[in-house]
Amino acid sequence: MDKLKNMQVFVYVAQNGSFAKAATHFSLSSTMIGKHVKSLEALLGVKLLNRTTRKQSLTEAGQIYLIECERILSDIADAENNLQTIENKPKGTVRINSPVTYGNLVLAPLLADFLHQFPDINIELVVDNARIDPMHERFDIVFRVGELADSTLIARRLPDYEMLFAASPDYISDKGEPVSQADLVNHHCLGFSYSDIQPQLAVGIETHAFDRQHTRLLSNSGQALKVAAEKGAGVVLQPRLILSEALGDGALIEVLKDERPKAMPVHLLYKSKQLPLKTRTLVDFVLAALVK
Repeated sequence: MDKLKNMQVFVYVAQNGSFAKAATHFSLSSTMIGKHVKSLEALLGVKLLNRTTRKQSLTEAGQIYLIECERILSDIADAENNLQTIENKPKGTVRINSPVTYGNLVLAPLLADFLHQFPDINIELVVDNARIDPMHERFDIVFRVGELADSTLIARRLPDYEMLFAASPDYISDKGEPVSQADLVNHHCLGFSYSDIQPQLAVGIETHAFDRQHTRLLSNSGQALKVAAEKGAGVVLQPRLILSEALGDGALIEVLKDERPKAMPVHLLYKSKQLPLKTRTLVDFVLAALVK
């Protein structure tokens, strides 16, 4: 087996403590991940990992070798990046994680333009509302909606994420327009939720949680809720990004304008100031397009 690949696999397993995560990262089976580690141990003549059915831990030799492997792989990455910088020809794959709505409506069209301009850079975009840990995942760039916890990550501020209440003209004609957020308990609410535990009008707006009596439709899809609102099913609270077209053509009407939730910040996150040229090129492109 290729020794460099063996080292890359070993470092990922050691840093993440999981053959399964390494298998996902390298698009290999867990069995093949194990073979890479065993191949490296055979070449070195020492045991690097103590393996049980539940977890892996480094041996003393593994701890020493991990430090050297991290240094070697970092040097290789720096050498490759330096060559790209000298030639000013960024290339490779940039891996991005983003919330679903933001990824679909903001990033996808922007990344399409980027791909036309930089034919040697490929993009892997994963849209997912799960709160990943950017420091320990394989993504080069993470987009995050909402307030940030203290972190060693580099954060670049992007335009805020606005949330609006809306309902269809037919719904307002039939049920009346809500006069306050408190009045929403007298209306049919279309709730967004990650689970079946706590429906809410929209993600991140915990103060608007409703019980099943008032949540006529619960979904983890903002697009589905918007369509239901257009059909007169109830009041929805979703990002302006999703609602803007329907508001523009009159399919929905904004309600509770004076009680809009506070706009949420959006950040572009990455792990180090010393970015590979391919990643820095994409970061600069996004910032130039979105930050006016």
